[in-house]
Amino acid sequence: MQHDEVIWQVIRHKHCSFMSKITTGIFCRNPYNVTGICNRSSCPLANSRYATIRDHDGVFYLYMKTIERAHKPNDLWERVKLPRNYEKALELIDKHLMYWPKLLVHKIKQRLTKMTQMRIRMRKLALKTREKIMTTPRKEKKREARREEKAEKAAVLDKAIEKELLARLENGIYDGIYNLPFNKFLQTLDTDDLQAEDENEEESEVEYVEDNFELEEEDDIEDLGMKDYHIDEEVDDDDDDDEVNAVEEQRVRRKSKSAHEKSEKDEFGKKLKKRPRIHVEVEHEGGERQKVTF
Repeated sequence: MQHDEVIWQVIRHKHCSFMSKITTGIFCRNPYNVTGICNRSSCPLANSRYATIRDHDGVFYLYMKTIERAHKPNDLWERVKLPRNYEKALELIDKHLMYWPKLLVHKIKQRLTKMTQMRIRMRKLALKTREKIMTTPRKEKKREARREEKAEKAAVLDKAIEKELLARLENGIYDGIYNLPFNKFLQTLDTDDLQAEDENEEESEVEYVEDNFELEEEDDIEDLGMKDYHIDEEVDDDDDDDEVNAVEEQRVRRKSKSAHEKSEKDEFGKKLKKRPRIHVEVEHEGGERQKVTF
């Protein structure tokens, strides 16, 4: 049989694990205490009929304890969920605690008011951006610093090895075919192409450009006509001096011709160039021979 006065005398004057004495007063650390103060009316252990409000992840619940369930500690507290609306929560408290002591009901309503105000302040603070100070253990800092140093050394070594292998491959030290990473192979080809393009751009290209074709053609034709004519007029050593004199006279006459006769000679030279020439030797009565071209 539970006796509230005996329990209070034992807890108050002998020992209570929830009691906390400080300079400002005596407080209670029991989570079911309504006010948090250690006194006769607020003690949840020394009152067989008791009620309070607790918060579970932002949801408020009304806890009630009666003497009829004292023999069942597992079902000692009855819990009722309160709505988020403050006025409806007060109405629900009045409904469930209609015949309870007025002082206890008043304390429960005060607790609900303070917890509602605290929830509103928490929402406002959550919307603001605040700096979060975090500490890092000294051992973890040293360990991370050592890992960074080892990683940097390994990276430098890998790069040096890669450069050395690429240099050997370019110099032709490795004659066979090796399985190289495809990305590195493409990168090497791109660098070689860029170097070849730069070398081609540096070398100055020599180009040959045609001059005025009409003038060159006239001069070439005239030279060809003259040469063919000279070749055709050549004679052997056995020909007479009269033939040589005749050839010289013809050369002098050809030089003294005017400009309008050059075109006729050019046409004549073209015809001579195009058609095949026939060389005929004519023998005279005196045994003299003469070459004639058709």
